[in-house]
Amino acid sequence: LCLFVSALGSAQTAEQIVQKQVEAYNQKNLDAFMDCYSDDVKIYTFPHTLDVEGKAKMREQYAQFFNGAQTLHCTIVKRIVKGNRIIDEESVQYNTTTFSGVAIYEVKDGKIISVTFLN
Repeated sequence: LCLFVSALGSAQTAEQIVQKQVEAYNQKNLDAFMDCYSDDVKIYTFPHTLDVEGKAKMREQYAQFFNGAQTLHCTIVKRIVKGNRIIDEESVQYNTTTFSGVAIYEVKDGKIISVTFLN
């Protein structure tokens, strides 16, 4: 789903792929969300703590997260685009709690290959 080709034959940009996963996240659409990620995706906590490796493990964790959410919405406060890296300052409402953070996405071949979270 994340790698659509336009009539001109150009693939989606890194920013479009990251935005698509934000929209799927806000809809709690796990399949569309996970489709934006590579099979060997890595999720880090800044600077180098590897929290999740692989799409299957990520799906498990996000399925629980989505299932526990009556309210789930991510608002992008600020976005910086630098080549294949997207840096988002995010405000997330999860049920009655709102938290903020920064996510650094790296995109390669139409998929997100890594995310580093700064809390």
